[in-house]
Amino acid sequence: MDFDLDARILTLALARMVDAVANSFLVVVLPLYIERVVDLPAFIGGTITLGPVEFSLTSALLIGVVLSLFGFLNSLGQPFTGRLSDRTGKRKVYLLFGLALVAVGSAGYIFLTDYVSILALRALQGIGAAFTVPMTVALVNEYSEADQRGGNFGLYNTFRLLGFGTGPLVAGVVLAAGPYRLAGVDVSGFDAAFLVAVVGALGSFALVTLLIEDPEQAEAEAGEDLSLAVRNPDGPGLDPVFALGLATAVMALSFAIFAPLANAINARLGQSDFLFAVQFGATVLANVLFQLPLGRLSDRYGRRPFLLGGFVLLLPATLAQGFVTSSELMVLLRFVQGVAVAAVFAPSLALAGDLAKEGQSGSTLSLLTMGFGLGIAFGTLFSGILVGFGFATPFVVATLGGAAGLVLVYTQVGETVTDAAGIPAAGD
Repeated sequence: MDFDLDARILTLALARMVDAVANSFLVVVLPLYIERVVDLPAFIGGTITLGPVEFSLTSALLIGVVLSLFGFLNSLGQPFTGRLSDRTGKRKVYLLFGLALVAVGSAGYIFLTDYVSILALRALQGIGAAFTVPMTVALVNEYSEADQRGGNFGLYNTFRLLGFGTGPLVAGVVLAAGPYRLAGVDVSGFDAAFLVAVVGALGSFALVTLLIEDPEQAEAEAGEDLSLAVRNPDGPGLDPVFALGLATAVMALSFAIFAPLANAINARLGQSDFLFAVQFGATVLANVLFQLPLGRLSDRYGRRPFLLGGFVLLLPATLAQGFVTSSELMVLLRFVQGVAVAAVFAPSLALAGDLAKEGQSGSTLSLLTMGFGLGIAFGTLFSGILVGFGFATPFVVATLGGAAGLVLVYTQVGETVTDAAGIPAAGD
């Protein structure tokens, strides 16, 4: 099967990559900015009691609130923005609106240095992302022929992850090389990083403005009934897209638990921050390498074999991370985990796209992108809590979640590639 590269999908992938670079910049820069520059509230250093539990009000807690707020607003807003897009038959205008909000938020950090303002700006960016993500995947789906959908989503995810992976590296270089002098004005490393994030969002805005148009059929086919059932309307069990959303959430959680455990992992393995960075990057690298080929293979052999195989591979790769005592083995496990994620994510988006009714791509695919975002948010939130019960606990819990995802896919999700020579559909 030949893979025909669509210039519109490549444009969307490039725009998403540039936007991902800009956004991942802030994941690295904002914690340092809040710690060193932002005026923190006076209650820092105190405690708050909720029943039998007492929490210390630390700067780390406030940083976590800022970072998690983006994730929750982004994820929970996507079904609403996706549905709005379907009802109006518009993608481009909402995508541009979201990119504009992200750019405004990045620019605001240069001028505002109190904590409440930083919180508001990050919330604004979370709302902006809630517009950009479902619009982009809906356009990829609507631009794709049925036999090219997996490859196109693999291409899109590859570029997105390239941006996500390179952003922190570039951010570190920009911060380390500052301060700067531009046009006779002194610019700190932080302000330079925020300017790069603004330029990235504006670059994506320009690409979309010039090269992307709404599909002709979107407005005509956007129907009134845009509800997405939890139950399968065609038989017993869960709606397959809803089941895929749940499975995507536990898949994302399984690799999101790693980043917050940096200090614990370094201490356990007796390694440097550099080795931790290599281990973290191994998952991103595997995703970049395998998203496109596995997506293309799912167009030929069906979605289910890769979804099921990905989850089967995910379980031991996740569990073993809680017990390994070698840095080199941790790198290998993280790479294998990245292959597993690649085997799940592109085919799952393609399968949901196969099932989406005309004019309802935004509503349908937003369930998966929301699941992915919530998995990341809850993974980073719960990881630090669970590790208090033992180093292996986060990895064990994530593995149990992955096992539930495997069961969901096997029992609730059927095949959509009709000529695939893969695993039979659920219930066959």
